[in-house]
Amino acid sequence: MSKSLVLAEKPSVAKEIARVLGCGQKHKSYIEGPEYVVTWALGHLVTLAEPEDYDAKYKTWNLEDLPILPNEMKLKTLKETSHQYRAVADLCRRHDIGELIIATDAGREGELVARWIMELVRWRKPFKRLWISSQTDKAIRDGFAALRPGRDYDALYASAVCRAEADWLIGLNVTRALTAKYNAQLAAGRVQTPTLAMLMDREKEINQFQPKPYWTAAVSYGSFTAQWRSDASPDGRLWSREEADLTAARLKTGEAKVESIRTTDKQEPHPEAYDLTELQRDANRRLGFSAKHTSSVLQKLYEQHKLVTYPRTDSRHLPSDMVPTLKGRLECVAVGPYAQPARKLLRSPLPITKRVVDDSKISDHHAIIPTEEYVNLNALSTDERKLYDLIVRRFIALFYPPYRYAETAVTLACGTDRLHAKGRVQKELGWKELYSGSPQPVDDEDEEDGRRAAERDADQLLPELQEGQWLTGGRVQVKEQRTQPPARYTEATLLTRMEKHGLGTPATRADIIEKLLGTETIERRQNQLVPTVKGKQLIELVVDELRRPELTAEWERELERIAKGKGDPKAFMAGIRKQADKWVQEVKRETKEYKPHNLTHSRCPECGKPLLEVKGKRGKSFVCSDRECGYRRAAEPALSNKRCPQCHKRMEIHTGKAGKYAQCRSCNVIEMLDGSKAGGRTNRKQQQRMIEQYSDNVSLSSSLGDALKAALLKTEDES
Repeated sequence: MSKSLVLAEKPSVAKEIARVLGCGQKHKSYIEGPEYVVTWALGHLVTLAEPEDYDAKYKTWNLEDLPILPNEMKLKTLKETSHQYRAVADLCRRHDIGELIIATDAGREGELVARWIMELVRWRKPFKRLWISSQTDKAIRDGFAALRPGRDYDALYASAVCRAEADWLIGLNVTRALTAKYNAQLAAGRVQTPTLAMLMDREKEINQFQPKPYWTAAVSYGSFTAQWRSDASPDGRLWSREEADLTAARLKTGEAKVESIRTTDKQEPHPEAYDLTELQRDANRRLGFSAKHTSSVLQKLYEQHKLVTYPRTDSRHLPSDMVPTLKGRLECVAVGPYAQPARKLLRSPLPITKRVVDDSKISDHHAIIPTEEYVNLNALSTDERKLYDLIVRRFIALFYPPYRYAETAVTLACGTDRLHAKGRVQKELGWKELYSGSPQPVDDEDEEDGRRAAERDADQLLPELQEGQWLTGGRVQVKEQRTQPPARYTEATLLTRMEKHGLGTPATRADIIEKLLGTETIERRQNQLVPTVKGKQLIELVVDELRRPELTAEWERELERIAKGKGDPKAFMAGIRKQADKWVQEVKRETKEYKPHNLTHSRCPECGKPLLEVKGKRGKSFVCSDRECGYRRAAEPALSNKRCPQCHKRMEIHTGKAGKYAQCRSCNVIEMLDGSKAGGRTNRKQQQRMIEQYSDNVSLSSSLGDALKAALLKTEDES
């Protein structure tokens, strides 16, 4: 009897699938049972070949060798995970394996993980696809009971290949061209460059912004305030002091007649369920999480705890076939702070609206909601608990009534001037009951428009008023304010802009932001993202077309069409190759200069050229500005366990021409790590070598070098 080989994306997922399928024989690289053999990738095991895999000359980055446009893109195994690839390949060749079941993540990237492995091992037997939206036992069992033909996802695979090859051809060629042309590490890409351009455009708006003073007039009647407005100035702004004073003079009596009162019943429906981008936005605004951190925590809630559905979705609705499961999900989350609001819903049928369930708005996966797994809140880390709280509250809110209130708009006549006041009387909290005492969900347009947010927050309680009633004793207020520049992007607002312009996908946007941070083209300042000097220069050097989000968005739309079987992969890739060639030629013709922003006054001990200060995962380091040299050393010296013989503090470890030595920053005592001490008895040759060694070492101050020379000369005289 033949067995089915199940290929999962990660070992943790493979173990859960193996358990559900009854596979009990554990091996190093797979788990076997009577009917199934379950193995795993470690993320990607196979990737696109590097340029040097096509020709050894590409090991050196030369402008003349560009563009690199292979006729056929090759695949290769990743060196660090080659052991697992060999194990999977061996399983694929087993005679008792009759079919393959792809159980990698149900999305474009997951499809690529499996198909590239199949391509390299030359899989020719039948294969099927497991497509599930959660990792619960029930979801796995149901998924295996309804496996789909693997060929149904050929179009998705074609789209994934196009995306990967396009990123290789554009990113690699333009990055190599810029780096070789300007002798600096300058990275460009199909998505990251237009994203950087958006940040740069906002920075230019801020820098070019000229604040202008304006004045507003209002009259306070104790319990409420009415704002002056006119047909010529509907926002109430007065652009000169004289005009403001004249307006205040007309209002100075404070007497006004209630001209009209209009009360309108309004309601605010619950926010839609989360997709990944909306969850990343909300977590950034309310929890301060980066988009990448949100993705990481969410993946744990999905894979490890099995408490939420598939994370990398762009849908904010649920399919109709999920409706029977919704009450069960509410029962599972009815613990701790969610018990009372969830049980309140369980007493009667759930109100299902198009705002919650809409099959026409489902893409590959539905919105992110809790699974039917009972939750133990104590088993979650602090950050997992916080993110889960957002998801659960948003899910429960889907079935709560709208927030209802009565809005009263009052117009007061003060001579020929008109004063306006708005008041809100809350009628029914509705879904906002779930957020009482915590920040309310924010609309992104409001967040970027400070005035709209200010108007929203200006709601007040109005007293009982009647038309024709006179108000007296009002106090006139004139405020001077200044126009404000547009706000810098936070991760929340940048994600909104990326989504609006079609840059990337929900699964890739967080990585794009992290890539920009990692290449030091942008930096975080508190919760804001700001372009660096390097980023500003890079945008000036990159070709104009690559900066435009419209072009990248057009490519993303075409990739989506290919995934749905409507696009032409060959035509798409032909266009990408043409663009890569065109942009490389433009870089070659460019006459602009690049000035490194991180040049130091220190010189490379190998070639004498200036050193660059570079930030990395392990802290700062100094790198030679000449890429051909390759010299690098840590900026912050490591501390040794060796103690200074004078002050007994831990000594720093440095490396010079004569080898490693320990130095006390306080006392300037230097000791070779082979046991010889600076200042001990040394011959003339050793003295000269030590003088050269320490005076050349950039971490040693010139005064210390002079002191060392004097000490060595004194030693020589004494001997």
